[in-house]
Amino acid sequence: MRPTGRLLGLCALSVLTQGARSISLSVNPDGGNASSPLLYGFMFEDINHSGDGGIHGQLLQNNGFQGDSPNLTAYAAVGDVSLAVDFDNPLTSAITRSLRIDVPSGTTGQVGFSNEGYWGIPVDGTTYTTYFFMKGKYSGEVTIKLVGTTSGIEYGKSTLKVTSGDKFSEFNTSFPTTRAPDGDVLYTLTFDGAQAAGDSLWFDLVMLYPTTYKNRYNGLKTQIVDVLDGVKGSFLRFPGGNNLEGASPSDRWKWNETIGPLEDRPGRQGDWTYPNTDALGLDEYFYWCEDMGLDPVLGVWAGFSLDGGGGTPITGDALQPYIDDVLNELEYILGDSSSKYGAWRVANIGRTEPWPLTMVEIGNEDNLGGGCASYPERFQRFHDAIKGEYPQLRIIASTSNSTCLPDPLPEGVWTDYHNYNTPENFYNEFDFFDNVDRSFPYFVGEYSRWEIDWPNMQGSVSEAIWMLGMERNSDVVKMAAYAPSLNLVNSTQWTPDLIAFDQNPTDGVFLTTSYYVQQLFSTNRGDTIKEVTSDSDFGPVFWCASSKGSMYYVKLANYGQDTQALDVKIPGTTTATLTYVANDDPSAYNSDEQHIVSPVTKTLSGNGTFTFTLPAWAVAVLAAQ
Repeated sequence: MRPTGRLLGLCALSVLTQGARSISLSVNPDGGNASSPLLYGFMFEDINHSGDGGIHGQLLQNNGFQGDSPNLTAYAAVGDVSLAVDFDNPLTSAITRSLRIDVPSGTTGQVGFSNEGYWGIPVDGTTYTTYFFMKGKYSGEVTIKLVGTTSGIEYGKSTLKVTSGDKFSEFNTSFPTTRAPDGDVLYTLTFDGAQAAGDSLWFDLVMLYPTTYKNRYNGLKTQIVDVLDGVKGSFLRFPGGNNLEGASPSDRWKWNETIGPLEDRPGRQGDWTYPNTDALGLDEYFYWCEDMGLDPVLGVWAGFSLDGGGGTPITGDALQPYIDDVLNELEYILGDSSSKYGAWRVANIGRTEPWPLTMVEIGNEDNLGGGCASYPERFQRFHDAIKGEYPQLRIIASTSNSTCLPDPLPEGVWTDYHNYNTPENFYNEFDFFDNVDRSFPYFVGEYSRWEIDWPNMQGSVSEAIWMLGMERNSDVVKMAAYAPSLNLVNSTQWTPDLIAFDQNPTDGVFLTTSYYVQQLFSTNRGDTIKEVTSDSDFGPVFWCASSKGSMYYVKLANYGQDTQALDVKIPGTTTATLTYVANDDPSAYNSDEQHIVSPVTKTLSGNGTFTFTLPAWAVAVLAAQ
């Protein structure tokens, strides 16, 4: 397909002749347009248990009995005791339910409870730490075990002496573990039944952490962070996504309820069917960005809930409390210790310097669900208030739909464009950004192929074509993120997803074909987009080229069943590597049950010209110098 409209002259087509047997590309080493340094990054919200049970390190499910329907999910009795969710013995004003264990008279031996985690517990052989709150008359030993559900093998154990009374007391212990062969492991907490016979004991906010990423308290799961870090992304957009919005204003993600001690975080009924503990909260997101070298992109609630729930959209003077709330949040993030909310940050985490926030997105997908008509007013009011206090911040509108935006759009605003699509449409929209209004930059905050369970080669190649269209226009497309990022295979609300996982500590992370495409494109970035001429039109092969210093990158996608011969000319280069992801079957995919597609790398040599064959259904990067 031939691009229409404005040709950039950079990665743009210059048709000479229609090649019959091969495709010749020639990269112009001179000139070029600057490429966005932030182009590839991550979008995150707690969907598919990507946070609780996923990247967040705390491994026990339902530990604070949060959400709209508290129950005993994940718990079972150990020994002859009975368990109940107790509403009359709260831990704090935030954690208002506890686990009551009724111990019958005459009980002897070890009794207590187990927790199965989030469909298993990964025991990775590192030092584990457990924390719990306990109430009731008891003085004696408590034993913690990590034990195979079916095998009975112990992978970790600790016994500590405790004394508890009529108020909750906190206890903790750390212990070494042995790596388990799978995630079929239970956490058990038991005590001497004879010491509590005829009474009840209460437990709350029972937590279990492996050694977390960079040893952060309440930190992230290293196994998943390492895979994300392999993409070498540039930014993280959080906390959503739909999970920002809530079913009503009272159900929205509230920043001030996600900070401070975990016992002061009430959690909420998340927007993807399950409760959120909010142990992965505002400060934890910023630590995540700091530890992975990511630029934070903070989403703030803008007066609209999912599908207009709870009487939204909110307009006029009724917006002011929510605007004030966002300003308070920004003061917490950016204020010094002399400010009210900056001092709160210092008190909570001891951080005197502000978090390095530069980008704020107002709302989420306000072009959907009846939010469009009111968004110009809502956006303008939040924009003006934020810029009035923090003029240095980059503001992002949650939609690129001009009918949903103020006219004129305030200077410097970026807009968010989402594209969940079919492979055929991604193919046909390769030149989409050639023809957009270039007066304001774009953030492609969410995109991926949809209507399939796992990313496959056809979908991943089509995503690469869309990405080539973004990259060759990266003077106007500033950032882009595949979405969703993560998926616990036992609890899926949306497919496909970039990275899937279960609780196996050894090989429980599953790298999809789309993951490898994201990794190829993100780890091979130039800073200048280069002009490419060719003797062939785009389709089924698409391309774009960039450079950084003496290194050149030519990115390619072959959306078809035939192999393609290519000659790529890059003056002044002598060596190259060709790395590609490919499979002859367009429906080939990686999953939790199979891994059949992996990157392949070949070394090429040439005097400024590299000749090679691009496989069928392939995404490739030629890196030359």
